Amino acid sequence: MRPGGKRMDGKWGTRASAVLLGAALLTAGCAPGDDRGAGKAPAATAQPGDPYWVNPDGSAARQVAAYEKAGRTAEAARIRRIAGQPVGEWLGPENPEGEARGYTEAAARSGRTALLVLYNIPHRDCGQYSRGGAADGAAYRAWVDGVARGIGNRPATVVLEPDALLHLVDGCTPEEFHEERYDLLRGAVTRLAALKHTRVYLDAGNAGWGRPDQIHAPLKAAGVADADGFAVNVSNFYSTPDSVAYGKRLSAEVGGKHFVVDTSRNGNGPYTAGAPEERWCNPPGRALGEPPTTRTADPLVDAYLWVKRPGESDGECRGGPKAGAWWPEYALKLAGG
Repeated sequence: MRPGGKRMDGKWGTRASAVLLGAALLTAGCAPGDDRGAGKAPAATAQPGDPYWVNPDGSAARQVAAYEKAGRTAEAARIRRIAGQPVGEWLGPENPEGEARGYTEAAARSGRTALLVLYNIPHRDCGQYSRGGAADGAAYRAWVDGVARGIGNRPATVVLEPDALLHLVDGCTPEEFHEERYDLLRGAVTRLAALKHTRVYLDAGNAGWGRPDQIHAPLKAAGVADADGFAVNVSNFYSTPDSVAYGKRLSAEVGGKHFVVDTSRNGNGPYTAGAPEERWCNPPGRALGEPPTTRTADPLVDAYLWVKRPGESDGECRGGPKAGAWWPEYALKLAGG
């Protein structure tokens, strides 16, 4: 995706480049950890990088404004390293159509692509820090339909259901929910991939996951053949080279599918001290990774993305607030690394 990488063709080449005429009132709501009032429309602004949209009213942008107002210019400059980059918009459960429409309309007005994360599968996160999700399969299907209606024909890249497949393989999700989850994921892939300018990537874990040979069949069962590819390292810290190597290993087993890498917090690689089961949760000493871009050095890697929003907590561990909540002290440490 970077210089010398994949040609900008297919769906990448069809992103909107003109300002929408007669735009309706945008209805973007709140993403996890975002206390902005539902219905407030992000303004169109000049955007850095390619080809993704930067939300001018995200948590990091509002923190920059607060620091500047308080005269804390050094802190403002550090957080601006986050606020100036496009990050994933994690859609909430209440208004999927309005949120998806709001973000994609704002992106299209800037000639950009919205990056959306769908994280609402029933029995999500096995009751851990990010527990929740749709009440049942019917509710999830209706939610995905709302997302699809909201996106419409505007450009979007969707990362689909972080951890949903891994928790089928590692035994975290009870067996009685497996068949339904595969069906829900296949249905979501089919519904979203049918949209003209939407790219869909199924989450496929990270380079530190201990069972990489067990994820190939689940990826296939979840419909990766009909997706644009899969995503690796979502919300994790493994280095870009290690993540690319992991992605290539998976790609070879699923028909040469392309993939995207979450580089949001992998600048210093993974945390290796402490209990292994807690190393992923708000680890100290981490840093921002490569900025989001589709200009990669590998033809199989469609993008480096900031899927996890740097500065938002992984959960109530190491003094952090609830999962998805903005944590300025942690953001400053990431941006200072």
